[in-house]
Amino acid sequence: MNSASEHPSWMLGIDVGGTFTDLVALDGDGNLTSTKTPSTPDPSEGVMNGIAKLGERFGLPLREFLARCSLIVHGTTVATNTILEYNGAKVGLITTEGFRDEIEFRRAYKESVFSPRLPAPHPIVPRRLRIGVPERLDAKGNVIQPLDEEAVRQAARFFAQEGVEAVAVCFLFSFINPEHEKRVRDLLREEAPQLFVSLSSEVLPQIREFERVSTTVVNAYTGPALQRYLERLERTLGQEGFGGELYVMQSNGGVQNIVQSGKLAAGCLLSGPAGGVTAASFLGERIGYSDLITVDMGGTSYDVSVIEQLQPTLTTESWISRYRVALPMLDIHTVGAGGGSIAWVDNGGLLQVGPRSAGSYPGPACYGRGGKEPTVTDANLVLGYLNPDRFLGGEMKLDKEASVEAIRTRIAEPLGISVMEAAIAISEIVNNNMSNAIRFVTTQRGHDPRRFALLAAGGAGAIHAGRQAEDLGIETVIVPKFAPVLCALGDVSAHLKVTELRTRFERADRVDLEAINAEFDEMEKSAREKLGGGAAARQFEARRFVDMRYEGEVHEVTLPIRTRTRRVTALNMEATVSQFHDWHERLYAHKNPGQPVEILNLRLDLIGVRDRIPLRESPFDEENPAAAQTGTRKVHFGPEAVDAAIYNGDLLNPGNMIVGPAVIEQWGTTIVVYPGHEALIDALGNCMIEVRREREGAAV
Repeated sequence: MNSASEHPSWMLGIDVGGTFTDLVALDGDGNLTSTKTPSTPDPSEGVMNGIAKLGERFGLPLREFLARCSLIVHGTTVATNTILEYNGAKVGLITTEGFRDEIEFRRAYKESVFSPRLPAPHPIVPRRLRIGVPERLDAKGNVIQPLDEEAVRQAARFFAQEGVEAVAVCFLFSFINPEHEKRVRDLLREEAPQLFVSLSSEVLPQIREFERVSTTVVNAYTGPALQRYLERLERTLGQEGFGGELYVMQSNGGVQNIVQSGKLAAGCLLSGPAGGVTAASFLGERIGYSDLITVDMGGTSYDVSVIEQLQPTLTTESWISRYRVALPMLDIHTVGAGGGSIAWVDNGGLLQVGPRSAGSYPGPACYGRGGKEPTVTDANLVLGYLNPDRFLGGEMKLDKEASVEAIRTRIAEPLGISVMEAAIAISEIVNNNMSNAIRFVTTQRGHDPRRFALLAAGGAGAIHAGRQAEDLGIETVIVPKFAPVLCALGDVSAHLKVTELRTRFERADRVDLEAINAEFDEMEKSAREKLGGGAAARQFEARRFVDMRYEGEVHEVTLPIRTRTRRVTALNMEATVSQFHDWHERLYAHKNPGQPVEILNLRLDLIGVRDRIPLRESPFDEENPAAAQTGTRKVHFGPEAVDAAIYNGDLLNPGNMIVGPAVIEQWGTTIVVYPGHEALIDALGNCMIEVRREREGAAV
């Protein structure tokens, strides 16, 4: 036995969800072990509970197990929940005099244009805590009016008296010349060193004032909570014997150390679901599917994203809890449609499902923790999809009678229908909500869902995926072997990543290549400093991007600059402009090669490349899955129950073929193979489902 086997070490991926905390441990031989534990009000408690549970799997006490862990990558919802629940820091804002109301003007954006009663967003920085100070730069960054330092000191003293915890600073044209903002930070540290300070020139150093101020304010609002949490978690881990590196999953699909993550909390707003998209891209490469729609259905939400040619879609146009966050993020659309989503009857007598969730405590009625309201999980239990004795592989027992009672009293009786009809209605509504979420990221953005495979993850995703595939005309559903903990798998497999942004406004046909290359060199230098030692990475790659638009247009298109060297050449730029015309036509249905093209922003992604997880393949067994069948069960796919074959997923082997109707029960998830569908277990243990088109012309 070699030394690595005698004294194994592990890397951990940890994802905290609204209901469960998921964990994956990877050892030096490429073996993956996973587990789940209920999330807790203080997320760090759930994290430590999960790590202890993993240690028990290896026969090790917590301290000894952590001492053998070299790396922990954490997907966290702390920043997300802070902005969603509006319980962030008390924030003050310092702006150029006369511009303190930009955060309310919002570039005249209103979510519902025709609703005069739509309330304004919750003010995360009240007007009385927004202070304009005398200072002014011109569009080239030259000082027109010096910074009034006494005004800044007065603002700092006022903030201290008001109990402000964090200050956002956003001056005009500071993305060109950040000196005034940096001086404000120095003055704030002198007057009130306890303040968390967020500078727009560091958070989002590019053109567009509203986007900068909104993103910077969100960063200040969420930063203190995330920073405190990460510091507390690091301290707790250290006290329990962890001496390795701690990283945090970022919204852009990479990972970063906790120091930079605490400073740029806005970059962690999609930390949780980003792990799932990253893992899906990694798995797609291994199994030969380059175009994927990823769906992750947990206890609280349903997250949808598109991967094209193995590249997850990025966006800089996110609105989170009604606030603009213009940092590059994975384009993930989320709706309140999880297993814990509560079914309810509105004042008009109509059945609704979500967005409110029962969470982990008290959870669905069937959890037996005091929950009285019916949820999607309760409906799935009543319909026969779930086995009350094998939830989480038998770690939890579900109370079916509690589900029946909750649906009967809250839904069936108020609507004058049977319990089974109510359960079917709940299932149909949540399926429709999820199909519409997929349409939002596909058909509404120019994608035909029929040319994608649907990759279903999360504890409940594989129950509903077959129905969504039928609705949308999708032919293949992929349920990964690690579907219940896909986000945690993405955390442990993701590369390190830092994104640098700069505004550079000029015509593409008059571009100063020497200046652009110098700019990219400075951006790479800054990114390397932020990435730190990067012991977890084996090499670094710099990827360059440019934002382009037709002269006179408002919106731009982000394009990669494809170059084999460290320098951008004239030929590279010509190819990028040509690519811009094609992408513009694809996005906006027209192109005009004769119209001048403008460069607006530069972006550089520095990737710390990590070794890929060596997933193990197994040889195919016979097609007949009879050895894994545990019996049959009455299952409702409609008003009439049918006999569905029930399989123990742990006993299925590569090559086994399952013909629906069937239910595959495995730890952490249940896979429903709908009537007419066929499922094959592949060499990696993934479940590949071929879908019967329920009706011609479905979906799109």
